[in-house]
Amino acid sequence: MAVSAMAGIPALKDLSADVKRRMDQAVTGFQSNLASVRTGRASAHMLEQVKIDYYGTPTPVSQMAQISTPEAQLILIQPWDPSVIKEIEKALQTSDFGFNPQSDGKLIRVPIPPMTEERRRDVVKHLNKVLEEQRTAVRNVRRDGNDTLKKLAKDKKISEDEEKRALEEIQKLTDEEIQRMEEMARRKEAEVMQV
Repeated sequence: MAVSAMAGIPALKDLSADVKRRMDQAVTGFQSNLASVRTGRASAHMLEQVKIDYYGTPTPVSQMAQISTPEAQLILIQPWDPSVIKEIEKALQTSDFGFNPQSDGKLIRVPIPPMTEERRRDVVKHLNKVLEEQRTAVRNVRRDGNDTLKKLAKDKKISEDEEKRALEEIQKLTDEEIQRMEEMARRKEAEVMQV
């Protein structure tokens, strides 16, 4: 993106940085969510969204165990605390990934079944739902930024021209971030639908 017009105006410098940071957070959240979307191959990222109740705190499985993928269709989970094996198994079974974990008391094996056409469509549907949630998050950041700009203009801290340029800049940033997320979603959808 070009040099920010907002960054050159002292009253708008913090607003510009805050809007950019919050939009980047939404895109980063979407990116990490994409990594956990199932594509038919085993990946440790698939378990990032699975959390277990560990002494009252929802904790990601990846923080509770060593996760590896020795084969394309298998995930191995080796908890550091063997007492949580049952909780991990239960969390995997109740997740919407359709996992059927098998435990030997020390290690959990999670076979990754091949994806059916129906499951692929469900994954794409879920992907589009997450994309829409993140688009909304970016639009909410835009709305908050625009409200702040209008208040600054009303309080005569910035001129009408500065307000107009800043509104256009926030809209342009919003469009760019949404376009980035849509492009990521298209690539992931093609990956998911590939047989």
